[in-house]
Amino acid sequence: RYYRATYYGGHESWNLRDQHMFDTLEALRAFQGPAAKAVVWAHNSHVGDASATEMGVRGELNVGDLCRRHHGDGAFLIGFGTDRGTVAAAHDWDQPMAVMRLRPAHADSYERLFHDTGIGRFLLPLRKDPEVQRVLRPPRLERAIGVIYRPQTERQSHWFHARMAQQFDAVIHIDHTTAIGKTDPAGVC
Repeated sequence: RYYRATYYGGHESWNLRDQHMFDTLEALRAFQGPAAKAVVWAHNSHVGDASATEMGVRGELNVGDLCRRHHGDGAFLIGFGTDRGTVAAAHDWDQPMAVMRLRPAHADSYERLFHDTGIGRFLLPLRKDPEVQRVLRPPRLERAIGVIYRPQTERQSHWFHARMAQQFDAVIHIDHTTAIGKTDPAGVC
């Protein structure tokens, strides 16, 4: 079913994949017993609540969305962001990983807003701070980079609108990041 959905495109393949990830998480928790807790480390597009993003508008769900639906305040969703640095990704599908320089954050993004604070790294709690929720409630652009990074089409390929105060319970911002992997500056594209 997943491969058929992938072949035909659309959001069904995404939903099947994230539903499977959530089902696996729930099976692992059930195996460990009723007091089991889990930490899921994944891209923001999987762990943030999709209903607060363009993904939700398109009918897509994700692990974060499903965790919130099933566990309410028992789920705590943490996002990550950066303004600049390097990323380990491929230029396209079936191409080898490369370490690439990130373009600075878009002027209308959360990442630029955080960069403009002048604070190099911070944890920003969103869940219980009404003032922070008010400031971050309006939709802004947010960057998403996964297996592929296409700097030449970055705006179309990697930026989407989100309401961060509803998407995450906290966000970690690291203004300048370094890719995991080859760190030799000569290897940076």
